[in-house]
Amino acid sequence: MERQLFGKMADGRQVYCFTLKNARGESVRVLDLGGIIQSLFVRDRKGELVDVALGYGTPDKYLTKGGYLGAIVGRCANRIGGACFTLNGATYHLFNNDGKNHLHGGRAGFDKKLWAAEHEGGKLKLRLLSPHMDENYPGNLSVEVTYTFTDDGELIIDYLAESDINTVVNLTNHCYFNIKGNGDILSHELRIYAENMLPIDDGLIPTGEIRSVKGTPFDFTQFKPIGRDIDVDDEQLKRAGGYDHNFCLDGGGKACELYCEESGILMEVFTDMPGMQFYSGNFLSGSIGKGGKIYKKRAGLCLETQHYPDSVNKPHFPSPILKAGVLYRSRTVYKFSAR
Repeated sequence: MERQLFGKMADGRQVYCFTLKNARGESVRVLDLGGIIQSLFVRDRKGELVDVALGYGTPDKYLTKGGYLGAIVGRCANRIGGACFTLNGATYHLFNNDGKNHLHGGRAGFDKKLWAAEHEGGKLKLRLLSPHMDENYPGNLSVEVTYTFTDDGELIIDYLAESDINTVVNLTNHCYFNIKGNGDILSHELRIYAENMLPIDDGLIPTGEIRSVKGTPFDFTQFKPIGRDIDVDDEQLKRAGGYDHNFCLDGGGKACELYCEESGILMEVFTDMPGMQFYSGNFLSGSIGKGGKIYKKRAGLCLETQHYPDSVNKPHFPSPILKAGVLYRSRTVYKFSAR
């Protein structure tokens, strides 16, 4: 594993980049800032390396440009409606950084934190202590995220967390993928192992309904180009400007498969979480990324394995409440191959 200085934050703290490599010559670069996946090079069908992750070249862009590119998001990934929830007999009011709602941990979530890094045996361990009332969440929360990149092309992300009082925890990685390496993702073919999805209101908060995907633009039960239905006359797609919805995973471990005919790259996603947010990069607005690439709308997509959005306020959704002294444990695997 290689470690090198990536840059400095505005207050002078140094940001380091750690490079994990596998026997196929593929590599992933992870920052101790936000646990950000800064690049991810995998082999295409010709055997050439393709960087399939969107990213920036300096720390300041990650802190100022938004988008959560490649970052660990928390304490609670996705949206909490009305930016509040009730727990432990108290109501907690959060920062409303997405209209009236709370998004991805708030004003200074885990994506903006400098994590303590330890690398050994080909693994990168990142640790963070989120103190009681950090972003107004209750409990002192200890978090550990481990990245492993195997010789079989598996990028494994293991999440651990523990709190001293009951709190809300929902951790994921917000990597933007483009498995042809450039252009938009509309020709990517996606299959999601989910028979149901969550409709959203005008604020992109789930209404509480669990809706079948059958006969709708959200039916990805078989491989389908992302661009096929993304602009059809559908109220749900109009509200989000494309796909930005949670899919209720069927279980069994596999969440989805993403394939690009141009590159021949296949990405399979496995998780033990109940949901996955498929986001089609609707709010990318032309910022300049690494190598001078311009990240326009739909230049990348996110496949965020997680609890359902606003589940802390929807008792019939799987619960994101972590009880005191209980270990939060989750694993997501992104497996890459070519054909």
